Amino acid sequence: MPARRTAALLLLLTVLTSCARGGATEGGHPAPSPSAPPRTTAAPSPVADPTDAAWLQLMIPMDEQAVTLLGLAAEKADPRLRVWAARLRTAQTTELAELRKLRDRMGLPDTDLHKGHDMPGMVTAADLEDARTAEGSAFDRLLVAQIRDHLRQSEQVSRSETTAGTRADATARARTLVTARGEQLADLAALCAGKAADVPEPFACPSDHPV
Repeated sequence: MPARRTAALLLLLTVLTSCARGGATEGGHPAPSPSAPPRTTAAPSPVADPTDAAWLQLMIPMDEQAVTLLGLAAEKADPRLRVWAARLRTAQTTELAELRKLRDRMGLPDTDLHKGHDMPGMVTAADLEDARTAEGSAFDRLLVAQIRDHLRQSEQVSRSETTAGTRADATARARTLVTARGEQLADLAALCAGKAADVPEPFACPSDHPV
């Protein structure tokens, strides 16, 4: 199932890239447009590569939703999960700031193109509502499952960006994200195995949500 969900997200990235190239005809040549009288316009804003833009406009809302969920852990999670969640929230908040700076440099709008979409790795509004009403172990299970999925899926899509993207600062940011995700998944695995050094007591992740 995880592989199937990852494939779905990678397919979505391909579709988004294709849509961003709208107006191109078969063979990659721009579609002809009706003749129009010449006019003077202001200097155009930066044009982003469609693949880079699709990746970035997916990563930002993914991180935003994950940060919101991690914020709930400060009050609702088992104390053994709070240190991990707080550390990850800080890292993802910093990462989100860098992604937004990149978006500004690329001249992309700050609108969320994926609002309301249920996609692999995306913490949805329904997930957040469930998290707000869940208590005790039910919240812990939801937190671990959703964040694990977020980390895995965003790592896979970012790895794809490192090879398919063309803009240097975008692919560099994607490589940084891939490295960070590897470390973050390792931290979660250590937590679930009871080997996290900064967690006061071992925390056993639910058996039906293995890392």
